[in-house]
Amino acid sequence: MSGLRTLKMATLGVAMGMMGSIAGAQETIKLGLSVPLSGGGAVWGRGSVFMCERAVKEINEAGGVTVDGQAYNFECVAYDNKYNAADGTKVAQTLLNREGIKFIGGSLGTAPVKAMQSLTERQGVLLFTTAWGFTVKGPKFPLTFTQMNTPFEILPNLIPFIAEQHPDAKTLAMLNPNDASGQDTEEVARKVWQDTGIELLSSDFYERGTTEFQPIAARLAALNPDIIDLGGSPPADAGAVFRELAAIGWDGVKVVEVGTGADGIKATGGDAVEGVYMGAAVSFVGDEVTDHQKEVNEEARAEIGESLNAIHIGFYDSIYALKAAMEAADSIEPKEVAAVMPGVTFRTFYGSEIGFYGEETYGTVQQMRLPVIITQIQDGELVELGRVDPDGK
Repeated sequence: MSGLRTLKMATLGVAMGMMGSIAGAQETIKLGLSVPLSGGGAVWGRGSVFMCERAVKEINEAGGVTVDGQAYNFECVAYDNKYNAADGTKVAQTLLNREGIKFIGGSLGTAPVKAMQSLTERQGVLLFTTAWGFTVKGPKFPLTFTQMNTPFEILPNLIPFIAEQHPDAKTLAMLNPNDASGQDTEEVARKVWQDTGIELLSSDFYERGTTEFQPIAARLAALNPDIIDLGGSPPADAGAVFRELAAIGWDGVKVVEVGTGADGIKATGGDAVEGVYMGAAVSFVGDEVTDHQKEVNEEARAEIGESLNAIHIGFYDSIYALKAAMEAADSIEPKEVAAVMPGVTFRTFYGSEIGFYGEETYGTVQQMRLPVIITQIQDGELVELGRVDPDGK
């Protein structure tokens, strides 16, 4: 591909890079990424970097972004936020102050995103995020846009579907990571579950980095709930919890709202994850899957060891959204690009032409209009059970 491409993955600002060649006179626009590249969420971060790089490759090879007669290439610059606020702050300072980046192509994890947003809005930097928190959206944040579905889009579709599939299920226990992402997810899920009439027996939290889940599983199983919902738990953690629950003998309805695929959860859960319902996974099996989707997914599996999911895809879609908005604004000034973003359309990796919505929920148009996909692990494979295209403003 033409242009300079550097992938920088760092923990405390130590960058490791891969550089291509500079071709022609095209200038480069750096797109910052704040993602977990270590710990339980690393598979989400690595896949997000992969998809940013894939979108950049496609766009640059097609001639880049044209603004005011000038062609620009994109470049992804990623740092490890370790899924926490402290490192998220360090990453934000590095990207904005040292790298001089004006566009964040994607950010992952509510706590590190809040740390990033406190700087981006003040410094006039456009921010794309996957964060599930309601508090990072709204008219107070005109430079912030969401690149994947969040609990407000997923759970009103996922939870009633599960309740309808299991009419005999009457009780529920919930477990989430004890951070901003888990707390925000729990708050929305609790309300939606209660609306179904299912009784909530308990809602607990655990610390990210936990490796011993037997005591947690024992407490959950002692309640004998019909449903256990692991909410925002990453794949490795969710698989480990279900494995311990199976060892105890619990075998009820299993839910991971932010479940992103079969590979990661099976790696730690084995056969114990059979039947798990998920709200952020994507199946690449079926006649409707395009050759492009299959090709990119196979490349991702080879590189990160897992199929693509809604988190990863958000880092592809955000790059195409930025291209569309820059060309619509005929500008590379973040505030001018942000001003036109709500009105642009672009072709999502899911295959359709989409734009933004969210005014009814958040008071402003900043949420990508993405399909809500309900999946389940059946016979060890990820199966799509339903797909909802959102309406509303």
